[in-house]
Amino acid sequence: MKQFLLVVMLCFGINVFAQAEFGKKFKPIAPMNKPATPKKVTPKATTDAPVIKAPDILKKPETTLPSFSKYQIGQPKSFSMIQTNDFANPGDRIKDKMTKDLDKTLVREGLKEDDRMLVKIDKNFGEIRTKSKYFVVQYRDYIYIDGDLIKATLNNQMVGGIMELFSNYGQFVFDLSDGINTFEMEAFSKGSSGGNTCEFKIYDDKGALVRSEFWDNWDKGVKGKFVIIKE
Repeated sequence: MKQFLLVVMLCFGINVFAQAEFGKKFKPIAPMNKPATPKKVTPKATTDAPVIKAPDILKKPETTLPSFSKYQIGQPKSFSMIQTNDFANPGDRIKDKMTKDLDKTLVREGLKEDDRMLVKIDKNFGEIRTKSKYFVVQYRDYIYIDGDLIKATLNNQMVGGIMELFSNYGQFVFDLSDGINTFEMEAFSKGSSGGNTCEFKIYDDKGALVRSEFWDNWDKGVKGKFVIIKE
């Protein structure tokens, strides 16, 4: 019984000591009577609405062309007011080139006249002395038959009319007066392929060849002159 009372007293004393020690070291925290202040939130400044500028319809627009892409094939065609034929036959260019090449070959081989080398100066064939009563003149185109025409005059009088040149010889005859006779042969026209080309031979009344001459690539109106002296 004594032991039980001793334990009870011991436990009571410890409890009282513990409360006294706890009361010295720790003080209760009084509740705060100040009301809680709500946190002030400052709203963000509002962004101004974008300004929409109306376009000026009277101002000429500035055109900016996009740069070419590195993957673009070819170049765009530039605008032009010149009318072109996109559907032209490419064979026409080849045909024109072949025609020019053929013309050059014909000129080089002596089968065609060259307009760039036209003779525009009259030629003096010199003097012929004879006792013949008349002369016979044979003439022809010795290169290309393209409609060359010639005109002959004796002392400013036409002889034989306007004569066309062919590959075969044509001829005309004229009488000679005593003394000086002026005989001229004129390139009356150019042919379709270039200047006038003519070969001619002069025979006396006995059929003997007196003179053989020719001209090459003469322009229209160019003349060849002979002074014939009948003795």
